Amino acid sequence: MDLFKNLIVLLALTGLASPLWAEPMVRVVGLFSSAVVVNIDGQRQMLRVGQPAMQGVELISADSRSATLRINGRERVLGLERDYSEGFAVPERQTVSIGRSQGGHFRTTGSINGHSVQFMVDTGATSVAMNSQLAERMGLNYRGGREVQATTASGHVPGYLVTLDRVRIGDIELTRVEGLVLEGGFPTEVLLGNSFLSRLRMDDRGAVLILERRY
Repeated sequence: MDLFKNLIVLLALTGLASPLWAEPMVRVVGLFSSAVVVNIDGQRQMLRVGQPAMQGVELISADSRSATLRINGRERVLGLERDYSEGFAVPERQTVSIGRSQGGHFRTTGSINGHSVQFMVDTGATSVAMNSQLAERMGLNYRGGREVQATTASGHVPGYLVTLDRVRIGDIELTRVEGLVLEGGFPTEVLLGNSFLSRLRMDDRGAVLILERRY
């Protein structure tokens, strides 16, 4: 028995004994301001700054470039990775994770015809809607589109239906998407409406919205 105990001590001192716990495998698959979507040992979780650790993983800080995580007491800085479904095979479908903002809406950055914009997901909007001031800055010839009357919180305003060459969020880019340009400064954010969303699969998981491209 003493020989067995001495062997265990020797293995521990030389680092050959198995650890009592193993560090979880953590990958960052969604980055937001002060929040992050991570894959922990194959399970997707939403972490926010100030919340308790989940499965030994705590978020210290995050921005659009990287996240600082405390994993079993050790701090690590991780960048964004593709969410591979198994091993390192190329995923069959393109997905984007969007975190719910404090106001309860899903917001994300993206682009229209190569111009960076701030989107707010709006399943009640028929088209990708923006105000005329933004359309002019992007160089859209929106007055060449079909004129319609749109109802807003301020009443009826003239609008123009146009075709947007490219609309992109994350790795998902769709072409020839119907857009609506409203005269004036409303909406203040670009509404990501059903002319874009209807071409995707949506999975609302409460704290995060998963968008998946249809093929």
